[in-house]
Amino acid sequence: MSSESAGRFGLVGSGWRSEFFVRLARQLPERLSVSGVVTRSAERGAEVESRWGVPAYRSVEEMLTAERPDFVIPSVPWPVTPVVTKELVELGVPVLAETPPAADLDGLRDLWSAVGSSGLVQVAEQYPHMPGHAARLALVREGVIGEVTSVQISSTHLYHAVSLIRHMLGAGFGETTVRAQSFSAPLADPLSRDGWTGDSSPKKMATTIATLEFPEGMGLYDFTDNQWWNPLRARRIVIRGSMGELVDDRVVRLVDPSTPVESHLIRRQTGIDLNLEGFELDHISFDGRIVYRNEYQGARFSEDDLAVVSLLCQMTSWVRGQAPEPYSLADGCQDHLISLAMEESLRTATSVTTSREPWAR
Repeated sequence: MSSESAGRFGLVGSGWRSEFFVRLARQLPERLSVSGVVTRSAERGAEVESRWGVPAYRSVEEMLTAERPDFVIPSVPWPVTPVVTKELVELGVPVLAETPPAADLDGLRDLWSAVGSSGLVQVAEQYPHMPGHAARLALVREGVIGEVTSVQISSTHLYHAVSLIRHMLGAGFGETTVRAQSFSAPLADPLSRDGWTGDSSPKKMATTIATLEFPEGMGLYDFTDNQWWNPLRARRIVIRGSMGELVDDRVVRLVDPSTPVESHLIRRQTGIDLNLEGFELDHISFDGRIVYRNEYQGARFSEDDLAVVSLLCQMTSWVRGQAPEPYSLADGCQDHLISLAMEESLRTATSVTTSREPWAR
């Protein structure tokens, strides 16, 4: 993709998440660019223009009049996301809504009623695009471990974890029964998004465990407060199938009635020891073949950055009719429906079964 055909996106909102998107575009100018940012005040707009180097506007209409982007990302608080999404759809603009696309079940239903049939809305759910998960998904979809029957994940929270469980299981939109409970235990928490705290004293931290019973199989959710950042809690995933299982990067499967074999997902990471190619992920292989390749080499992206860039570039291609949808609004709504059921199960200390919603396909 040349700089002339780079995907252009606009942003509504000027918080840390918008700055994240701007940074990615700046690092990959041949693929992505920012047409403008809508801010609430002129003062904040001036700050955005000075610090981020992109135009700032007071309204969506003003931004679209100046230069119509390929799509717009509403990077705003949860309750505001549906409002901005509806406004953009009314203007005929493709939308990449942040997760979740609405704050609660009524909001999801209302949003779907308003824009579900527009064909303009996708959701910025990046976790299936992360290199490790993308490689695992590739093996799962090849049938390497047979029919997937259960997925256990201890990594990220709520709708993000639900997304991974649903995709690894191939779960659709059927009724899902959720049973959740939480317990607290002492744990040091030395690192947050703001950096190292300098405090190593243990604090009470909650861990939530939930089982998710889908028509297609079972999910197990395990998340401790601040697990994204806390270096004292590992991230892990177990995907079990009818012919084997995948545990993190280790794969065991049966190749004939008496022969179980073990293989591994192998990362080629440059910049280690005397490798002078620069520090970044090159590819992930399985039994000598590539199952994930970094298409954005030279930008030195982290794996989370790679996931979001992949989503943004696929969104550009989808808008232009060159690729399948990156993450449907229906999937984003279903993920959050189940995460809301987890929270309800915790509050009520009962099992909760979701209903089949209007976005079910």
